[in-house]
Amino acid sequence: MKVRYLLTAASFVGLMLVSCSTKQHAISQLENFSYELRDHSARYGADEWQQAGEKFVEIRKKIAKHEQDYTSAEKARIGELEGQCARYMVQGAKQGLLDRILGVGTELMGIIKSIMGFPADSTPEQWI
Repeated sequence: MKVRYLLTAASFVGLMLVSCSTKQHAISQLENFSYELRDHSARYGADEWQQAGEKFVEIRKKIAKHEQDYTSAEKARIGELEGQCARYMVQGAKQGLLDRILGVGTELMGIIKSIMGFPADSTPEQWI
């Protein structure tokens, strides 16, 4: 009987660690992505911006899966990192690359507008 309780407790702790690891992994991915944009986005061409946009959307989906599990501090960090990513993407959009590649109505442009607080009908040229 005692062994059963220990196994149950160990399983529960294991599940909690996996869940925590997964949610932290999403934050780490966002952080690494912000560094990647900071260090390399100035040289991005059309293909790289396409890939960056897709990667940002995928990371956001992972984060959204754990939205309820994040602490206030983690949510603040996520917001900070998203803002950094959005800033680099806006700079790319200002240069006309993202607008040509992704179009104004795409999910990524909507995310950028939402994060940065831009009006829904605005264009990248109006952002800066």
